[in-house]
Amino acid sequence: MILELAEPAVRTGVWEHSTFRKEPLKRLQHTGLAAMMTVYGPRSTAEEMIAGVVRRHNNISGVTPHGERYSASDSRLLAWVQATAIFGFANAYSRYVSCLSDRDISQVFAEGIHAARLHGTVNAPVSLTEWVRLLDSMRDRLEPSPIIFEFIDIMENSELLPRPFRAFQGAMVRGAIEVVPAWVRERVGLTEKFGHRLAEHSFLRCVGALADRTVLPSTPPVQASRRLGLPPDYLYRSSKLW
Repeated sequence: MILELAEPAVRTGVWEHSTFRKEPLKRLQHTGLAAMMTVYGPRSTAEEMIAGVVRRHNNISGVTPHGERYSASDSRLLAWVQATAIFGFANAYSRYVSCLSDRDISQVFAEGIHAARLHGTVNAPVSLTEWVRLLDSMRDRLEPSPIIFEFIDIMENSELLPRPFRAFQGAMVRGAIEVVPAWVRERVGLTEKFGHRLAEHSFLRCVGALADRTVLPSTPPVQASRRLGLPPDYLYRSSKLW
């Protein structure tokens, strides 16, 4: 999300046309549901959901504080949002759960291209190499903004986790910041004080490893496996083959 908010047109669109500031938990739940449905849901249901998102995007437009017009259906902006989401998920998994090779991460980008095209973009990266090229091309676009720090404050201080786990919320937010490329953190003003504190990286690795081994009946991977007639832990076991 920090990579998204560093881009002025995306930042303005998100901050002016979403309910994140007022209802951060609800907004995050909707985003998480959309991601899980795209990956694990029945194709027809996922495509119907994405079509609804596209219809809403078609009605969102405006002007940034710099005077630049934007539209949420702009393929260039959609490619950036899609790519940053994939980069974030893949690198968080690699950093805090199980290390992924460059080839693994390229595969994640390649497997996301169908959903990207359904959202309306035709130029989303399909490999790690293409992502690096896109990121480098954005050097003159990404910029600091008070909105980025407002977003971090909301993520750290809103009641997003169940009460017993709320003490770890700050560590998780700082872990997410560490996933952002170093030059972007420097560009937007995320100094070392926003990064990991003592032992937080090891803590998040332990949490990630535990979550990766915990098979809960209600989770999307389990439901998807059952829908296809596979063992409930099939996708958990398959992920170890990466």
